[in-house]
Amino acid sequence: MSSEEFEKLHEIYRSLYEELKLMPGRALKCHGEERKRLVRSFDERQGEAEEMLQGMEEELRAAPSSYRNAMSTKLRMYRRDLGKLQRDIKISAPGFGSLSQPEGSHHGIYSSENQHSTHLQSQRALLLQGTESLNNASQSIERSQRIAAETEHIGTDIIEELGEQREQLDRTRNRLVNTGENLSRSRKILRAMSRRLMTNKLLLGVIILMELAILGAVIYLKFFRGK
Repeated sequence: MSSEEFEKLHEIYRSLYEELKLMPGRALKCHGEERKRLVRSFDERQGEAEEMLQGMEEELRAAPSSYRNAMSTKLRMYRRDLGKLQRDIKISAPGFGSLSQPEGSHHGIYSSENQHSTHLQSQRALLLQGTESLNNASQSIERSQRIAAETEHIGTDIIEELGEQREQLDRTRNRLVNTGENLSRSRKILRAMSRRLMTNKLLLGVIILMELAILGAVIYLKFFRGK
């Protein structure tokens, strides 16, 4: 049993019944063609209401027994109410109905029009189902669009974050290149300073040797040559 389908049929029936309930009183206040049109309209609506009750009975066949028993009692009350309204319309418009019809027949005054209204009601039910399916599809599309938009937003954030990380890596690489160049220059400077230090040491050694030679020569000439 489709509870949703049952509730939909029940809602349509209640709407038809509320409309039918007003027609006997209106029939007392009109005459001629207007009353004839009103009786014909009553017959059409009564046929549609009967179709809704039949549809509800079909839906109840698959329902749990406890629920089915309660709703079956309610459906019998609905049929009794329809029969009462049919008798009321015959009393209000006696010239347009057949009072000899049995109460349990539940057929309208204009059977061909009832068949047409039944066909229209079936088409209306199909249209309601199609509209519901379309609404469900639209909601599904909207959810898919929201998910796609959220995914696109997340992807954009990730791309932006990756771009920032790439810029950071580029800056780090540039700093490493600059550091390598600075280290190369420092090594060159240290090698140059080392060469200069060695040269200065050699020059200092030569100067010391020359000073020692000169000092030795002076001592020799002064002390040993004079003897």
